[in-house]
Amino acid sequence: MKPTVVIHTNDKQMLGALVSAHSFRRNSRTPDAFDVRIVNASDFPELQERGHTLLRGGHVREWDPDDLQSFTPVRFAIPGLLGYEGLALVTDPDVFAVGDVAELFGRDLEGKAIWCRPRPGYHKITDPLATSVMLLDNSGLEHWRFAADLEALWAHEVDYLDWINLQRENLDAIGLLEPEWNHFDTLTPATKLLHNTKRRTQPWKTGLPIDFTFRERGLLNFALPIVRKLAPNYTRHPDRNQEAYFYALLADAVDAGAVTTDQVRKEVRLGHIRRDSEALIDRYRGQLWPARAEAPKAA
Repeated sequence: MKPTVVIHTNDKQMLGALVSAHSFRRNSRTPDAFDVRIVNASDFPELQERGHTLLRGGHVREWDPDDLQSFTPVRFAIPGLLGYEGLALVTDPDVFAVGDVAELFGRDLEGKAIWCRPRPGYHKITDPLATSVMLLDNSGLEHWRFAADLEALWAHEVDYLDWINLQRENLDAIGLLEPEWNHFDTLTPATKLLHNTKRRTQPWKTGLPIDFTFRERGLLNFALPIVRKLAPNYTRHPDRNQEAYFYALLADAVDAGAVTTDQVRKEVRLGHIRRDSEALIDRYRGQLWPARAEAPKAA
């Protein structure tokens, strides 16, 4: 089977997922060499149920199916969805290809089942790892049983952070990707995959009311209403190039038929993307960086 890019999302981030899917195809010299698939958290009834609680960093939290990032557990369902066969690149919906993902699928996996990079601020394989982008050899992950793992999560038998940061995995089965394959809010000539990971500054949400759960370290529950009052909206990304890159990608996706204008307008009405999105599409159309990938010339 072909390697597969799997973008996991929910309804709130679906437009980002569609733009992400377009970016992987657009920026590869060999787009027919791999598949691209979007998996929605809404396809998992157990993630839509209310009333569940989980441990996160040792503290009991309520599971919110409507949270901006309610899709995150889905990344651990992907090997099973693919029958524990082949290679998969699993990404969040706010990850956009700048380089050619075929380079990643062609690398030597050295017998390891998981390739990813440490989370922001960390550097070693023993640190918490970023599962927002994972290159997976599905045949080595038959122990990932999503339904059973969710039951353990709801029963407080496993801490969400240990699960999501790969703290329960055998380190010998994990390899570290170069930072540019999950470049956290960084866009440079070296960037392969741009990840707009800071939720408050995601470029397509500027000005909208914040709709995610605050999880800042050390923030006491009683302070949450104050924080929401002082900073109730998403703010503009500090790097204007990343705003431009997203909207140029979206314009390119609209022109290619991968996203329709009606879809853009619907997402604006639902409050999932910023109100001036159509104007930004027009502003940045044709300004994509890097230039469109060209197929290698025949010898």
